[in-house]
Amino acid sequence: MTTATPARRKSGLVLFLAVTFVASWLSWLIAIAVGGPAMSFPTVIPYLLGAFGPMIGAIVIRLRRASRRQPTPAHAVRLPLIGLLWTPVLLAVAAGTVVGAALLAQQLGGPPVSLTAAQTLIEVSGGPLAFAGVMLVVGPLSEEFGWRGTMHPRLRAKMGRLLAGLLLGVIWSVWHLPLFFVAGTVQNAFGLLTFSGLTYMLSVIPMALLAAYGYERAGVLGAIAIHFGANATMSLVGVSGLLPQALIVGVQTVVALFLLAVHRDRKKVSATPEPAQQELVPAHR
Repeated sequence: MTTATPARRKSGLVLFLAVTFVASWLSWLIAIAVGGPAMSFPTVIPYLLGAFGPMIGAIVIRLRRASRRQPTPAHAVRLPLIGLLWTPVLLAVAAGTVVGAALLAQQLGGPPVSLTAAQTLIEVSGGPLAFAGVMLVVGPLSEEFGWRGTMHPRLRAKMGRLLAGLLLGVIWSVWHLPLFFVAGTVQNAFGLLTFSGLTYMLSVIPMALLAAYGYERAGVLGAIAIHFGANATMSLVGVSGLLPQALIVGVQTVVALFLLAVHRDRKKVSATPEPAQQELVPAHR
């Protein structure tokens, strides 16, 4: 009779992905069937629920680990106090890659960068706090406890940070596919089988690498800072043309590869299991 190895018992990657994709894709398929713009009632309910698929997957994995009294994965990053200091830096890095690429695109004949569109978007959203709240919840908070807080450390137990980031980026990109068929989403506006749509799918990969760097620097808070900074800035700058999209992919790829190359592991992982740590999943869902 054979038994599963400890690493295999602890991972839960397949379960996490199954729960995440089923929760998200089923919700978005319901949104597609209901019809109407994503933020209109009642479509908004399954649309927003789908965004929390990775969070639901993270909760399932944490409950499973707790019931089996398994330790936190060795590469899980707790929230260090220095993470609070890194947050504004990571926000600036993420926003800077978008603004820098948009300004470069403008110099190369692309659409001009204007603050007018940003002001209009904030007003339509109900003010700066409402805009920031929506951008924080839909994406960074709903996803990062799953992608980075749960999946990334389990991948890191099997491979290097670059390969882990690339693999997670591909999976994260595929996860977005149903959104191309939900009216009113950015993905739907691009269209799946277009250069803009394909560039969007590609852009998720360097974002995953940047978020991986943020996670290894400051835990889930760092990944949230990267995700929020990039998403909010792209919305404010109004990135829609193919040229700025492509340049953002290029700039973020270069920056992410550089940061990951110069960042060292906090400690070498030993072959023996480590004491259980606090895994970063919110206490209140």
